[in-house]
Order: sequence, then C-alpha cells, then structure tokens
Amino acid sequence: MRLQITHETVYDYSPSVETAQHMVYLTPMHTSTQQLLGQRLIVTPQPTRINAMQDVFGNTRSFFSLQVPHRQLRVVSHSEVLTQACALPESNMSWERAREAFRYRAGAAFDAANEFVFASPMVPRQGEFATYARTSFAPDRALLASALDLMHRIHGEFSYESQSTEVNTPALQALTQRKGVCQDFAHIFVACLRSLGLAARYVSGYLLTEAAPGSVKLKGSDASHAWASVYLPDLPAQQRWIHLDPTNDRAGWHGPGEDYVLLASGRDFSDVSPMRGVIHGGTSHTLTVGVTVEPVPPPVASQSQSQSQCQEAVQSQTMFSPLNRVSSLRRY
Repeated sequence: MRLQITHETVYDYSPSVETAQHMVYLTPMHTSTQQLLGQRLIVTPQPTRINAMQDVFGNTRSFFSLQVPHRQLRVVSHSEVLTQACALPESNMSWERAREAFRYRAGAAFDAANEFVFASPMVPRQGEFATYARTSFAPDRALLASALDLMHRIHGEFSYESQSTEVNTPALQALTQRKGVCQDFAHIFVACLRSLGLAARYVSGYLLTEAAPGSVKLKGSDASHAWASVYLPDLPAQQRWIHLDPTNDRAGWHGPGEDYVLLASGRDFSDVSPMRGVIHGGTSHTLTVGVTVEPVPPPVASQSQSQSQCQEAVQSQTMFSPLNRVSSLRRY
C-alpha cells in the first residue's frame, strides 16, 4: 500500500521564544517491508541547518536550532512510503525458554534485544503487570500464542478514552483504571512482557483511517499511533520482532498491517517522542498537532507477486546501530 503522510506541529508562544533547540522523530523507517520513498521536513522560522542521524535503535532523528526570536514554531513533515503486510510466522518456543535466552551466561553471544528486557523511564517492571499477564502466560505455552492472547485481553478489557490520560500518565495508573489511549495500551503491553523477563519494545507510527460512510475525511483528522513488538528468539536472525497492536487487536510480522506506517521504536515513548526540545523564553504556549494519512494508488501488481515480495523481505534490516546513545533533551 502506498501512503502519504503529513504531520504538522505548531507551537504558539507567549511571550516570544528567544532561542531554541529541537529534536524530532518524524522520518518513517526504511525496512524490508516498508520502503521510504521520500520525506521533507519544513521548519518555520527556517533554521540555519537541520542535521539528521541514526540513534542507537536505528531510528532517524533530526536536530535543528533557532537563534532568532519567534512567537510561533511550525514543523511539517511530508512523507511517502510503500508498505506491505506479512502474515504471522510459526513459532512454538515457550515463553519460559524465550526468557532463558536473556539470562546471563558467561561467554554467550550478545543479543541487542537484551536492552528491551529491563525497565525504562515510562515502563517499570512491577508485580502488578506480571500478575495481569499470568492469565495469558500459562506454563509451557508458546510465547507467540501468549502474546497474542495478552493483546486480545487488553483490547477487550480496557476502554479507549481519548481524554482519560496525559502523555506522562504512569503505565501502572492506566492498568489500574483499565482505560487510556494507544500509548497507554502499548506501555502496559510492554510492561507485562518485561515483568516476566521477556523482550518487548514500544513502536510509534501512523495508522490509515477511513472516513465514515457518506462523509468526507477531514485533513489533519488522523493522529499518531503506538503499538508494541515482542522478540521471538527462535525465528531467523533480524526477523524476530512481531508487532502487536492492543488498541485495534491486530498483529503481524514486520508490522500489524499494510495500513500501518512504522516511524520509530524504542524502550518507551520517551525514546521516540515525535518532537521535544529546550527553549529560552516562551513562558506559556499552546500546541496544535494535525496528522493526515492518505492512500496513493499503487502500481498494478498481482496478489501472488505481493506475497512473493513479502516472503523475500526476510532480508533483514537491523534495528540497531553501533552509534553511541545521545542523552535525550528535556521534553515539554
């Protein structure tokens, strides 16, 4: 599926901001099943320079600074991607065996997925998460089947309420109140797996949504989305992350579906916030965000060709980079 995405962020400040430095994660991933066809980042006022680089997780992040007073900052990202869906693989490894793969053994080869077993700023390892997860993780049950069951349960037992949480709401609070938004559900899912000693990561991106029958889809009516992925050690190297979206109860290999766009992945939201920064001035501000995801008619191709391409996509794209981690800037 060919998709074009416009993500607009506008900050209005009072009084003016004198100087600012910002970091954004607005460039979609280029993977074996998602081809980044193009991306433009437009910043107003125009910075002298925008630098892009890979972070330690393989995401593209861009830096820019503004040395002129401004009362408004507008950041618009235009992207176009070509996506394809891959059905879930076969995996029968029990979750206990998968957990053993992350236990320290002298001389064992390092696996970069180890970093996603430990607690992170927004995903603590607490007993409440393990208790909730246990219903899905019966003894000797396959990790994939257990993770899918946990996804189904969160989807069925939690209420999606857009105003029920904030961006910094603790995952444990969302678990307790049984309601939240996609970010909360992704954090809860990741926390449940990590509390059992398993590797799971947070994924940010977009989801194509259609207008209701008889209505016209409004520009900017979509929003950023979030889901999770779990690591299956018995799959071929570089193909071990399975994506699960508890908000919509959908799962897939390399992504929950072809109508999803992968933007970035990390330990939790704090690693991949779309935009953060530090400013001098601007005592108060208002934030406006608009996202539009639209399909672009694809070239003619048969279904068999698409399936064949999906099978060939097992050529891997590493999700990690040897670059040193750069400390995150303070988020607004």
